[in-house]
Amino acid sequence: MIFCVEDDSGIRDLMIYTLSAAGFETEGFADGKELNEALKKKIPDLIMLDIMLPGEDGLSILKRIRNNSYTAGIPVIMATAKGTEYDKVIGLDCGADDYLAKPFGMMEMLSRVKAVLRRTAPKNNQPMLTNGEISINTAEHTAEADGKRICLTLKEYELLQKFMENPGIVFSREQLLHSIWGAEYIGETRTVDVHIGTLRTKLGKCGDYIETVRGVGYRLEAHI
Repeated sequence: MIFCVEDDSGIRDLMIYTLSAAGFETEGFADGKELNEALKKKIPDLIMLDIMLPGEDGLSILKRIRNNSYTAGIPVIMATAKGTEYDKVIGLDCGADDYLAKPFGMMEMLSRVKAVLRRTAPKNNQPMLTNGEISINTAEHTAEADGKRICLTLKEYELLQKFMENPGIVFSREQLLHSIWGAEYIGETRTVDVHIGTLRTKLGKCGDYIETVRGVGYRLEAHI
């Protein structure tokens, strides 16, 4: 999914048409407010972001994207009608992955998009664990549920990884306490219940994947 943020509807429609014709799923937005609402529902593979926008300008939007752990990893290509060296340097310094100066050709845009996506694609040496709509990157210690990045504490992440590595396996509270908190930890199994509860909440609708097995403990249901 590629988000195109451009206030000129003619240019925006042409960008969407070109990207869609090349096989990319694309959505367009006229300003930062519309982009913000979309980011609450979905994290795109890339954002095409114009600098000159009504209301909040593109540079401010870029800084906010990079300062939010939820959106910080999204590749961004900046576009501006100014085409000055200063704008290019500022955009790249703020965290843009590439830069297009208007007016730009659609084929040039498409080439830049493909290049940035290749450059920012997950590397093969970053193992991914996936179960239904939940996925974790064990190299980066990040997690996603229902297509959205979720922010987990260390223990919540370790619990999720334990379940993801062993789908369908039932773990007792004592086993989880020993495995995640360590043999020397002095505490009650209620600690496990509390962390399972917060983990389910953060997983949203995917929280139901973690099943309570009465009288035993918990397990993660296997999903394709």
